[in-house]
Amino acid sequence: MDRQSRSALPADERAARLKERVYVTFTSLAVVLALSSHAEGLTARRAVTTLLIAVIGTLLAVFVADFVSHVAVHQVMPTGPELRRMVGVSAGALGVLPLPLIFLALAGAGRWSVAAGLRASTIALLGSLVVIGYLAVRRVRMPVWQRLVVLGAEAALGTAVIALELLAHGAAP
Repeated sequence: MDRQSRSALPADERAARLKERVYVTFTSLAVVLALSSHAEGLTARRAVTTLLIAVIGTLLAVFVADFVSHVAVHQVMPTGPELRRMVGVSAGALGVLPLPLIFLALAGAGRWSVAAGLRASTIALLGSLVVIGYLAVRRVRMPVWQRLVVLGAEAALGTAVIALELLAHGAAP
């Protein structure tokens, strides 16, 4: 989907796509961090499989939540266009995966170690969060200082999530 057609989407759909992308990025980051804390003896194939299972599971869970909430609120099954929107919102979040998958493929091909592939994936996912945040606020009608506050809050909360993930896996900073 090109930039112009994305901006033509209704605001609630753009918000849903953005929210889903943030969820999947954090899920991917959590998985990559967990794998990194146990990278010794881990194969690239196992890392990719684990990452894909977690992300697909997250997307399915969000799709089911969207579907069930639609039925509960509207008391009817979603129409074809509504169902396509739900699938599009979930599937669009897969855009956070290419770089981690490429980095892990490099590890699988023997060009990098699995630990290096996971480290590069962590950096790419963190970069993705920064880009998502920037794209979310770049055209918002608010003073620059408020946009910086929003981005700073995102960075602080993102750092807290990462610290909690590391703590949960015994690799606290």
